Amino acid sequence: MSNFLAHTPRARASARAPVLLSLVCCALSAAFPLHAWSQTVSETALAPIVVTAARVAQPQTDALPFTTVISAEDIRRSQAVDLPALLRREAGIQFTQNGGLGQASGLFVRGAETRQTLVLIDGVPLTKQDATGTVSIEHLMLDQIDRIEIVRGNVSSIYGSSAIGGVIQIFTRRGAGPARVTAEAEAGSRGTTRVAAGLIGNVGGAGASEAFHYALNASNFRTNGFSSLNPGQVPAANPDRDGYRNSSVSGSLSRDFGSEHEVGLNFSATRGRFDFDSSFGAPTDVQTGRTDVSAFSLFSQNRLTQRWSSRVTLAESRDRNANHYDTAFGITDDRYRSRTRSLQWTNEIALTEGWSATAGAERQWQRLDTDDGFGDLLGVARNANSAFAGVQGKVGVQQFQFNVRHDRIDRLESATTGYLGYGLLLSDAWKLLASAATGFAAPPLGYLYSPGFGNPDLKPERSRSFELGAQYQRQGTLMRAGVFDTRTRQQLQYDPVANTFANIARAKNRGLEVSASTTVAETAVRASLTLQDPRDESTGARLRRRAQTLASLGADRAFGAWQVGGDIGFTGARPDGGAQLPAYALVNLTTRYRLTKSVELYGRIENAFDRDYQTATGYNQPPRGVFAGVRWQP
Repeated sequence: MSNFLAHTPRARASARAPVLLSLVCCALSAAFPLHAWSQTVSETALAPIVVTAARVAQPQTDALPFTTVISAEDIRRSQAVDLPALLRREAGIQFTQNGGLGQASGLFVRGAETRQTLVLIDGVPLTKQDATGTVSIEHLMLDQIDRIEIVRGNVSSIYGSSAIGGVIQIFTRRGAGPARVTAEAEAGSRGTTRVAAGLIGNVGGAGASEAFHYALNASNFRTNGFSSLNPGQVPAANPDRDGYRNSSVSGSLSRDFGSEHEVGLNFSATRGRFDFDSSFGAPTDVQTGRTDVSAFSLFSQNRLTQRWSSRVTLAESRDRNANHYDTAFGITDDRYRSRTRSLQWTNEIALTEGWSATAGAERQWQRLDTDDGFGDLLGVARNANSAFAGVQGKVGVQQFQFNVRHDRIDRLESATTGYLGYGLLLSDAWKLLASAATGFAAPPLGYLYSPGFGNPDLKPERSRSFELGAQYQRQGTLMRAGVFDTRTRQQLQYDPVANTFANIARAKNRGLEVSASTTVAETAVRASLTLQDPRDESTGARLRRRAQTLASLGADRAFGAWQVGGDIGFTGARPDGGAQLPAYALVNLTTRYRLTKSVELYGRIENAFDRDYQTATGYNQPPRGVFAGVRWQP
């Protein structure tokens, strides 16, 4: 079957996509050498400031872990609606989804399991303790988001459990400047509508020592969708459309007390209501669900001395889900609620010129409550304590970063992890990079205690990673390439023979990752390529649903009041149980028109060539869609 697929016209076209992307990149390199690319950008262009790579503010080009920044303008330019649609084009990131918007999603960063990548909102971890091993990223809309930082690779020594694959940190909007209102409305294919509004500003004037900052945002999204399961592959599926509705709100309030102290709070909440298909039952069955994801944090940021800054954060995240099944066998409901409360104290100390240290401690209170609808109830909790420290700085042309962390979780083995990073500046533009790291991932409460298949004897997963790379940076051009090797032992996997979770797997992934962004002839260009080999070391088989090749290429250009753009993304063939998912390439096109200084019209075509593809066997993905909207932003 795989040989047949490899020779179909669609498979051949998909297989050519990474080659075409590589040829395009080579052509650009030949026509516009790196030093020529940089001359098209202002000499004053500055690298974005990131905080996720080392828990300290630093230019993106100084970050030793592979770090990407997606700015507010990048989000607007992409016209993506939800987080998965935006992140699909980033190097080393792959998504799976059981249907369209709002359906259950999986996230693989450098081939790592979904639960091995930590997702944060304003520093609050969105960990979920149930037995799915996922995070509800499919319900995170982009209307509330100001910026995203992505750190790839093993950073458990900085962030603890679930950061073997990396960290995705989402920053919501913060108030600054005079009060202003923003609004947006959009409509398009499959009965899709979206409206969003925000109020942002501060009281006291820019730079005022007693300023009060505020930002409030709300949005509503609806779509009629399409049938999640393919009736041709799953005849028992209900062929009706599976719609999705999402309501979200976020905000931040903070008060400056002089120039050295700030107290504030951040909050976000989203409710997704969805219809879904089950592969078990009859075509007349109807299934609906609701998921609520929320995060709240109260913080105090203080400069205690000229060299010492401290931050105390009290936070809580919740993920609640309820599913309703109306079938020929009767009506049932299941639900779960996962909650994590945390108290964190972090400190940054300036040691000498160019050197700084970080140190802190954190306590988490984790809880899971479930009801499977058949009388099996679960209510379980545990505590997690950690202490961490780091030092980073430069000596001449050399750069160093060292982090260490100790985590102790109730009824589990404790873990001490470390990260060592090194950079060598070869010239003003070129830098060599190297790192070594160890990590761990604790089993979720659902893996340990779920009735019927939980295993309280599970141990944390352990990993080690190595990376070697190079970075080129010059006036707006940033390119980074690296090879990585990550191995995980005691990996958690469901054992169908014993009908329980067990530490029976060993995984490894070696690969090459490249990303670049620049401006060529007044056109913003970005590209990424990932070549990897994620495998189960126990069997030698490729990990389920992992592609060996991921690639993307995008471009945007302004023509007066118009701006046009597009991107192509390629995902290679993947195994999925006993099936083989063929490779596919998707093309998206966008345009914007500046009607006035404050009003912008925009439109996009998703899946422009109407490709038929799947990211999970039997589950449809969206066909071509056309959307248009208007944005008011003073």
